[in-house]
Parts: sequence; structure tokens; C-alpha cells
Amino acid sequence: MNQTPSFALDPAAPGTEGGASAQPTQTPAFSPLYQQIKGLILQSLQSGEWKPGEAIPSEMDLAARFRVSQGTVRKAIDELAAENLLLRRQGKGTFVATHAEQHVQYRFLRLMPDQGDNQSEGPAERTIIDCKRLRASADVARALALRTGDSVLQARRVLSFAGRPTILEDLWLPGTPFKGLTAERLSLYHGPMYALFETEFGVRMVRAEEKIRAVLPDAAQATLLKIPKNTPLLSVERIAYTYNDVPMELRRGLYLTDTHHYHNELG
Repeated sequence: MNQTPSFALDPAAPGTEGGASAQPTQTPAFSPLYQQIKGLILQSLQSGEWKPGEAIPSEMDLAARFRVSQGTVRKAIDELAAENLLLRRQGKGTFVATHAEQHVQYRFLRLMPDQGDNQSEGPAERTIIDCKRLRASADVARALALRTGDSVLQARRVLSFAGRPTILEDLWLPGTPFKGLTAERLSLYHGPMYALFETEFGVRMVRAEEKIRAVLPDAAQATLLKIPKNTPLLSVERIAYTYNDVPMELRRGLYLTDTHHYHNELG
């Protein structure tokens, strides 16, 4: 973002006195000011000015860039950090959060082992069943804000823990942003899937919504999970969004919960 926007000067900003300015500018109709700064930082994140894992400019530099106080910038960054879009590191600065980081990898995975945790259990063994390009059905198009018949990628995979199939996932992605994604590419990438989307396709998932219900598998699902057809499963349907609430993934997962449980922290 090369242009500096025009704001009413922050009363606490350097070079102002009592809120007066030698060259006053118009105050936008919307407020508060830190929310405007938050929006501008989000624009830079969305445009790729600062890549995942990279440091963003210091609060002092951002304050000078936007002509506001460091306190205003700090409040904007605090909100972005609380939303897991930025990461503060003591003594090092503020960085763009990335799904490649260990503590972020489990942000969207809520299935926990009954004994220990995800890190003690180790990474899941992943088997890519299929990845193909097709036309979006009405329900997939609706979830991804596409038109029925638009191109989408559908992938299916099984996640196993200690050699036992535990999660069966079907996911749909809009075709254009994920051009070039193949089953081979998914199989060869050993990090989290969202890290692959982030590093190779420039798509960062920043939040998700889920619907959860209990179901029984169909014959094909039971075969892939190696379970009897009368085994109860947890069905988790997720829509994941990138910046500006643009839906970029529909994921439907079936979770086997005899040795695992769905864990969420509220508050």
C-alpha cells in the first residue's frame, strides 16, 4: 500500500497539540480511528505486502505512515493479534501469523486424544483418496459464494493416528485460486494443509464456522474408516474464510470418537 490515507490527526499523535493541526484534514464518517487503522493493516495483509511469517513494521513506523499515535496503532494490532492474524513476539516485534507455526497448526483441529494432546500424539498419517476438478453443486456453490456450475476442486483424505483411520474429510475449494492443486501435490506436502494453501496459493484461512451433528456413515465412508456401518460418528461441516470474510473452503469431516473427543474452549 503506497498511498498514505488522509485522517483527522490523532490528538495523541506526535506533532499535534491539543488536537490542533496546521493543516486539518477531513474526518471520515466512520470511527473509531483505531478501527480505520486496523482496516488499513488488513488491506496490507490481504494484498500480500507482508507475507505470513514476516515481521510487520514497528508501531512507530506504522504510526508515522498513518499519521496517528502509537497508542492507536497498538490498539489496532492488539485486535488483530486477538483474532490470530498477527503474532507478537517479546523483544522481536509483531509478525504475520502463519499456519506453518507449530502452535497454529492445531487452531482448526478440535479433535483431541482422550490421553495426552495433539502434540504428544504426533502428526496424523494422511492418505489422499482423490482430488478432482468438477462443477459446483448448488449447496457447494452457496457455501463458497459461487454460482452453481462454477469450477471447484474436491479432495478426499483420511487422517490416521497410530495407524488407525480416525477422520474422513471431503473438502471443496473454488477452482480459480487453487489452480494447479493435485492429489500428488497434496500427498507430497508434509505440513498442514492450510500452510500449503498459504505458501503455495497465497490463500490464508483466518476464521471458520462449523456445524456439528451425530451421524452414521454410508457404506463407502465406513469402508474408508474401517468401521462397521452402525458406528456413530461426529459430523463436522466447516466453512473457512480468508480476509474480508471471503469463503475459500467447504469441509465436511467425519470423526471417530471412541478414543478421541471434540474439544473447544469458550470464553
